[in-house]
Amino acid sequence: MDGAIPQPARWQPDLSMETAAGGRVAGIDEAGRGPWAGPVVAAAVILNPANIPAGLDDSKRLRPAVREHLSAALLTSAEVGVGAASVDEIDRLNVLQASLLAMRRAVAQLADRPVFCLVDGNRDPGLGCATELVVKGDQRSLSIAAASIVAKTVRDRLMRRLAARYPDYGWEKNAGYGVPAHRHALELVGISPHHRKSFRPILELID
Repeated sequence: MDGAIPQPARWQPDLSMETAAGGRVAGIDEAGRGPWAGPVVAAAVILNPANIPAGLDDSKRLRPAVREHLSAALLTSAEVGVGAASVDEIDRLNVLQASLLAMRRAVAQLADRPVFCLVDGNRDPGLGCATELVVKGDQRSLSIAAASIVAKTVRDRLMRRLAARYPDYGWEKNAGYGVPAHRHALELVGISPHHRKSFRPILELID
């Protein structure tokens, strides 16, 4: 399946960190820290080494249709937990802490707690098990890459559903990011209940 967007030479994810940790190892990643609207979504994925979908990679390096295909495959071939933090929680806690909360919720949704977690980034979510923080983990670990795909796919679907209720902002295309069309819509019609009021561009409109 030729779904990857051409990229400069860089890491390719593999199972080396999972193998070194041993046992039930979950990869964890989030989607949606940067947008001006919508929740942040995290996923925790424990791969079955005997049944890993071909083509797993950092979600940002995959075309949308390929992400959708791989996300569906992961739901049948791996253990998957998904968690989210709402706009209200983002505004109350800040987006970083809300992302860590979503990660904890994603792990809690797994059928059984993992013995080891590989987390994308450099902040420990406090998962209650041995954890390794992996910068650019979605490009280095297949489990984290899988989590990035699931989190991104779930969040994009949520934003498309919200776009049907709030069609002015183009969320079905921009997923809540601050692209010019989104900014222009905000200037025309104002904010929605799903905009992050703690983010400076939204605060400026409120003021």
